[in-house]
Order: sequence, then C-alpha cells, then structure tokens
Amino acid sequence: MTMRPIAVVGPTACGKTRRGVAIAGALDGEIVSADSRQVYSGMDVGTGKDLADYPQGLRYHLIDVAPAGYRYNLYEYLRDARNAIADIEGRGKRVVIVGGTGLYVESLLKGIILPEVPENRPLRDSLAGLSLEKLAEILRGMKTLHNVTDIDTAQRAIRAIEIEEYYLAHPEAADLARNPRPVDAVIVGVDIPRHDRRRLISERLHRRFEEEGMLDEVKSLIDSGIAPDDLIYYGLEYKYLTLYLIGQIDRREMETGLETAIHQFAKRQMTWFRGMERRGFNINWLPYDLPDDEFVDRVRALC
Repeated sequence: MTMRPIAVVGPTACGKTRRGVAIAGALDGEIVSADSRQVYSGMDVGTGKDLADYPQGLRYHLIDVAPAGYRYNLYEYLRDARNAIADIEGRGKRVVIVGGTGLYVESLLKGIILPEVPENRPLRDSLAGLSLEKLAEILRGMKTLHNVTDIDTAQRAIRAIEIEEYYLAHPEAADLARNPRPVDAVIVGVDIPRHDRRRLISERLHRRFEEEGMLDEVKSLIDSGIAPDDLIYYGLEYKYLTLYLIGQIDRREMETGLETAIHQFAKRQMTWFRGMERRGFNINWLPYDLPDDEFVDRVRALC
C-alpha cells in the first residue's frame, strides 16, 4: 500500500528544510524539493539548499538538476517531480515534498499534467514583432489568464499562445492538462509569527554575507561565463548581488534592497499558501519552534 505523501510548506527562513529532513528520516522517506531555484547547480548559498542538514544516506530529488543560467520551467518541474515520486513510491518509501514555491507545490498536488508541446515555427514567425500588449490580448481570447507569468515577456506570451494552439489541435493533450488527477497528500505548514520571520530572514542574510560566501558564489557564477542578465532573472539574491558586481548599484543599495525584497517575497509566499487554503487545500499549520521530535510526532499523527 502506497503511503500518503507529506508536503512541508511555509515562507522562506521558517525552517522547512530541517523539518522535512526530520520527517523523512523518521518516516522512511525521501525529499522532493519544490523550490524553483534549488534546481540549479552552483547556486547553493543564495537558494538556501542547506545540504549540510541532510544526513548521509537521506536521498533528495529535484536539487541540482539544471545548470545555472538555464531557465527551468513548470512543465519540466512537474515532469521531473512525477518521475521522482513514482521512483520513490516504487521502492516503498514515503514522499516528502519540501519547498516554498507555491506554484510548484499547488500544481503538483493538484495533479496537473502539462503535455510536451513542440515548437511551432510558422506560428512564432507570425507573432514575432507584436507588442506584449497585443500578444496578451490574443492569449486572453484563447483562455482565462490565471498565471500572469504567461505574459511577463513577449517570449513567454508567444509560448503560451503556442501551447493553446497545440491544445486546439490535440484535444487529448488539453484534457490531460485541464483535468488534473489530485495527489492525496498531508500538507504541513511551518507557522512562524511575522516578527520572528523578519528577524530570522535578517539574521540568515547576514550569515550568508559574512560567513557563507554568498557574494563569492555569485562572482564565481559570473566568472564562469553565465550572463549577468541570466542571474538577474532568478531574482532576489542573484539579482541584487549581480547588479552590485556589475556596478549598477552600490553596496548599501544592494544590501538594503535585497533585505526588503526578501521580506516582500516571504509575504507573497504566505499570500499564496493562504490562497491555497481558500482553494480547498487543508494545510495543517504547526509552530515553527516546536522541538523536532514533537514536530515529527504531530505530523505522524496526521498521516
């Protein structure tokens, strides 16, 4: 009998990784990351992989699966996560999903399947040169826009139109995408008061600068040949440190801008998870400062 997956969610700096590792260790599980930036190799400090927290022998998945500079997407994540889950369950282990990327967590638990849509060169050529506003108008005529990232660049908007055109020609693929098969998971949220969250974010950022070599990490990525614009695309640490290293902002602007951005990001994460609850997901919130053994016992009782 397959054991119910467990998903551990919460805002940045709340201790999700430590909790997920404790749960996986106690319940014979393996970690499936749900973090949109931990997929990239070489981006360790800024993404908070905290691999030192993983005891020897505990397996993890969807970390370091793409090179830095690549733009990994939701389709690839869902494909790779489903494959990892099938592998874990096939070996009789429990799946422990851990991450703060709400779109990844929700899409995976909803059971959304995004078919592989090939490139349509004639369509792309016909759309090339259109304004982002016009592309968005075309896309709105094809579907209801739930995900604004579909139209944050012309390239993404063209790809979204390409997918919708493919669905029109292949209704069986559209059925897979639009009729998800939900995952019956126990969802655990790490509940942390706002003032503690802000304190821990600031303390962690200081450690990353002063002790963990985050600035050196970003410099090394640039020196390895990764274009600054590709690092800026990843946002937060990689955006602000890259802007500083290429001389567009000074050190003070970098540090204060980054800290503010991380606080805002944590707030958006919580907005997403509260939205998940409104959309029917039952998130069992547990205090962030529970001892590990008690946290695990509370999770075990939910399974």
